Amino acid sequence: MPEAYIVSARRTAGGRRNGRLAGWHPADLGALVLDALVADAGVDPAAIDDVIIGCVSQVGEQTFAFGRNIVLASSLPDSVPAVTIDRQCGSSQQAVHFAAQAVMSGLQDIVIAGGVESMTRVPMGSPITLAKAGGIGANPFSEAIQKRYGVEMFSQFQGAQMIADKYGFTRDDHDRFALASHRKAAAAMDAGAFDREIVPVPIVTAEGEQAIHDRDEGVRADASMESIGSVKLLGEGGTLSAATASQICDGASGVLVASEAAVRAHGLTPIARIVNLAVTAGDPVIMLEEPIPATRRVLDRAGMSMKDIDLFEVNEAFASIPMAWMKALDADPARLNVNGGAIALGHPLGATGTKLMATLIHALKARGQRYGLQTMCEGGGIANASIIEVL
Repeated sequence: MPEAYIVSARRTAGGRRNGRLAGWHPADLGALVLDALVADAGVDPAAIDDVIIGCVSQVGEQTFAFGRNIVLASSLPDSVPAVTIDRQCGSSQQAVHFAAQAVMSGLQDIVIAGGVESMTRVPMGSPITLAKAGGIGANPFSEAIQKRYGVEMFSQFQGAQMIADKYGFTRDDHDRFALASHRKAAAAMDAGAFDREIVPVPIVTAEGEQAIHDRDEGVRADASMESIGSVKLLGEGGTLSAATASQICDGASGVLVASEAAVRAHGLTPIARIVNLAVTAGDPVIMLEEPIPATRRVLDRAGMSMKDIDLFEVNEAFASIPMAWMKALDADPARLNVNGGAIALGHPLGATGTKLMATLIHALKARGQRYGLQTMCEGGGIANASIIEVL
């Protein structure tokens, strides 16, 4: 089977809700990442066969051929096509899978996979809330779905708590995990661990001054068990709070995927090889436990074990998700989310997949390590899992 290589991997630093990236139209934010990927790779932008963009809230500024609008806002020629996809939180990780599949099939040679989400300008849930406000059908769950699963709706918050209860996690367990995420992220920022992956974004501050946004805005270096423990629980009798869930975040990210033939023809320098890919689906009610079977599937497909993987990136949608993943798979916590996760760094929904991919690649390179595995929970009880090899 032909190989698929990652030639460049970049992301913006996360912006808090109504924070430093709030003034950027999401198409323009995505365009910055496209331009950075092409510049890093040193490839003729006209040679790009396709652009695949993940985005969850496809309404308003993030609709009407959003991926194509990102291309039109960039320096890429308008001969480059694009498409927008939604696999919920795994949208841009799925974009990588589609890009790799296109390259491995031999039908395309250079594909950009990425994601963009401005959760400030297009708030989470906007496609439903705006439809409801407009007086048109807004419930995505038909009566047939509700009858089949015995629920009126699927809730990620309930799913996260169901997982916490299943694995016996307490509030103290979640709070400690969240504190570790902030401490790891703060240490990584201080050490410059994110510098090579971040695309600097010019901004105007609230004070009207010109500045550069190049540091993740949500990291709390002063976080403590006391401050995290003071945050109200998400549900009565539960163990999760907003402080132990991923932060609302604005951001964009992407990777450039190329075939072996394209690498030779264009003189490209790969930074990673895509080893194997998997996507699985299960119970949509508990919803967020699927990274566990997805991890097992991708390892089995690759003929590898957990011991073969040097670093893991498991999205911190809620603290209970990576904690359950670790417990079920007997994973080494020292290899998980070594530079912090979404609890500290933010979760810009459709952009998180390639955001984590960029962080994973650069973390492996910095440590001189070889294999990385990335997985994340997704709405509907789906999960993507990817294994990469740094070159």
